[in-house]
Amino acid sequence: MSKLVLHLFHDDGASLSTAPALAERMHQAPGGSATALELYIFGPAEGALATPDQLERKAFNAQIDSLVQQGVHVTTCIGLAQKFGAEAAFRARGITLESAALAFPRFAAEAATVISF
Repeated sequence: MSKLVLHLFHDDGASLSTAPALAERMHQAPGGSATALELYIFGPAEGALATPDQLERKAFNAQIDSLVQQGVHVTTCIGLAQKFGAEAAFRARGITLESAALAFPRFAAEAATVISF
């Protein structure tokens, strides 16, 4: 089975809406289960996940919660989650926490294709 990682780094409106929407469409596509899918949220985008204080950030957070409920593997950096004081909140939402220093080498070891937003 191949693996695809959507790496969401930027916190601009287009990135925050496109990456989760693409993840949802890929997850729901016929035959989508032939490829393992992970959404890795890091950097400024993780800040948007931790502080949903603007309208587009609220929509982004709702999209992420929906993906988790649908069974999409959503991961964030534990170091940033701790920095933002959001570790417990992310865990409660079903988001996996893994250091970027471990996640990116894991993606390479898994021969995953990584697409960044």
